[in-house]
Amino acid sequence: MAATASGVFRRTAIERSDQRVSWERTDQAFFSSGACHVLAWTCRDFYPDQDIDLAAMYLGEFERPLHVYARWGPWAFDASGWNPEAELLQVNSDFECLPVREVETISAGLREFCEKHVHRQPHQYWADPTERARAYVSRYAPPWL
Repeated sequence: MAATASGVFRRTAIERSDQRVSWERTDQAFFSSGACHVLAWTCRDFYPDQDIDLAAMYLGEFERPLHVYARWGPWAFDASGWNPEAELLQVNSDFECLPVREVETISAGLREFCEKHVHRQPHQYWADPTERARAYVSRYAPPWL
């Protein structure tokens, strides 16, 4: 699957206000916008013997990251599957019409990251998305296999 901008799946007002409505979106939509950070942490945990980092993408002058994803070398994993990181950055920049200001390697744990960036922790969703994320990660063979 080609890299797709996370903004393509931006949540509507009702999806932002009703966790169940947000949960009922397709997996790609759910993990593109609203739970990308859960998917990224799950991907890293899914391959504990690989050197997978987590990254936060900042566009323009926004204080909070637009998107979070896992990365291994030149590869990035998000709701679009594995794609070259450069492509993932470009499609998001093009879609938002904003330059990538920074890609930050995340060293914090999931809880700390969520608290700092006002993201939901898994237990704060309509249902814990961790198993859904594991199933999603398992659908995509990493480029090193």
